[in-house]
Order: sequence, then C-alpha cells, then structure tokens
Amino acid sequence: MKFHRHLKNRIIILTFLLISGSVYSQELDCRVVVNSDRVQTLERRVFDDMETSFTEFFNTRKWTEDEYNEEERIKCNLIINIQEIPAIGSFKATVQIISARPVFGTNYQTVVFNFADRDWTFEYVEGQPLIFNENTFNNNISSLLGFYGYVILGYDYDTFSPKGGDVHFQKAWQVVTSAQQSGYPGWEQFNSTRNRYWLAENLISPQLLPVRELQYDYHIKGLDVMHEKPEDGRKAIAKSLAGLKTANGARPRSIVTLSFLDSKTPELTKMFSEGEIGVRRNVYNTLINIDPSLSEKIKPIIEN
Repeated sequence: MKFHRHLKNRIIILTFLLISGSVYSQELDCRVVVNSDRVQTLERRVFDDMETSFTEFFNTRKWTEDEYNEEERIKCNLIINIQEIPAIGSFKATVQIISARPVFGTNYQTVVFNFADRDWTFEYVEGQPLIFNENTFNNNISSLLGFYGYVILGYDYDTFSPKGGDVHFQKAWQVVTSAQQSGYPGWEQFNSTRNRYWLAENLISPQLLPVRELQYDYHIKGLDVMHEKPEDGRKAIAKSLAGLKTANGARPRSIVTLSFLDSKTPELTKMFSEGEIGVRRNVYNTLINIDPSLSEKIKPIIEN
C-alpha cells in the first residue's frame, strides 16, 4: 500500500534507502493504447511510435518529490481513439483516462478516476520530443498528457490524505491557464461544459470540495477496512456519500460529481447488494437523486 504519504513511512523509506541503496521509480505506471481502426492511412507505424512516446512521457518523468517503490506506482490507462487525420501529421482523437489504486488487504484495484475527453486535436511526427512545463504551452500533446498526469496524481493523493491532491490539482489548473491562448479546443471556458477547463475548475472549486473530501473516507475508512469489517466499511462509504449530495446541491451534475459516479457506480452496486437494508436504501436514494438515469444499473442495491 502507498502509505508513503505519511511521515513515519517516509522515515522508514529513507532509512531503507540509505541501508540498501535501492533506486525509487517514478510515480505513474500508465499503459497507453492508440486505437486507429477508424482511420485509413498507409503510415500506421506512427501510431506505434505514439504509444511508445506517450507511455515514456508518463512513466519516465519524476512528477513529485515523494519516493515510490515499484509496487506503489499509480496504475492508469489512456485509451486514445483516433477519429480523423485532417492533414499529414494532424490528428483528431478522443481519450479515455482511467486510474486505480489498490485496496488494503486484497488484490482488488478500485477505479479512482474515469473520464472521457472528447475533443483532442494535435500534431505529431515520429520521434517528436515532448517538452513539458506546466507554466508554458509547448504543444497540445505534452499539455494534455501533463494535465492528466497531474489530475491522476491529485485523485490518488486525495484517497490517502484529506485534500492531499491540492498541489497537483493546482498544477493541472496552471496547465489549463497556460494552454488557453493556444486556440486548441478543450481548454476554453465556453463552448463546452465537459472539458479540461471545467474539470480543472471543478477540482479547485470550494463549492465542489465535498466531492474531493469524500475520497479519503470512502477509501481509507471504507474500502480499506472491508477485508476485516465489511459492515463497518459499508457504513463509512455510505456516510461519505453525503459529500456527493452536498456538492450536487451546490452545483448540480458537475463534472467531478458525474466522474465519481462513472468511476464508482459498478463498485457501489456490487458492494451494497448486500448488508443492512437501511444503509442500502440510503445509498440508493442518494445516487438516484443525483442521477435518475442510474435506476436500472443500481437496482440490485434494493432488490436483494
């Protein structure tokens, strides 16, 4: 488990480093898949090069000053679906970003972040270097990848300490600020309510802080104790969902609220298909009040 966030374990890690001379790896362990089935081109080698280049961007970069063991790296997937090739070296794509973290005492990986970015336009040629700094817009590849790198880190850190992702979400917001004058879609305040701008804005918004704050209780007090005390874990998770209700009351159907439901609805449905019926009904009502379209998906919560 990644309890390196805490001072005690940082001391243990540092001591072990001094004794063994072990080398700590980067924070992210991302798998990038580029799907080009929708487009026709003879130059398909470029997509393999993209996969390699984008994977190296995530996995060879040192994103924080924290120390990670190999097994502590954050698991994530980026599935890039190429939609069009408007010109040579120019691409339009959608991206699905998913990250997960382990549940203590189990082999289970719980999805923490699940988001579909529907509007990515970029230019790429084989061997292109990807230079990145959150304070400077260099190109629309490194800015998008860097943005989601910080978002993934922020979500993960929020699950291990209250508001632990603050610094990473602020850096994601800085990427947005730097990219706004680029002219590329997805970074702008207008024309869409579900893009990078609004995701970053939601993650630093005081009104939506309850969605972030619930992450710690959901994971540390809920999922991480369920292997020993399943009913206590369920109750903690059910209680944490009050934050979702509060945030939705302030800003209905925000990106971070809907992203949480995208990430957690299957897990919640399975988890609360058993246990105390009163707790289960409260969970069902909370989810339905936020998104009535979930009624069929979460029906097992109250049926069993």
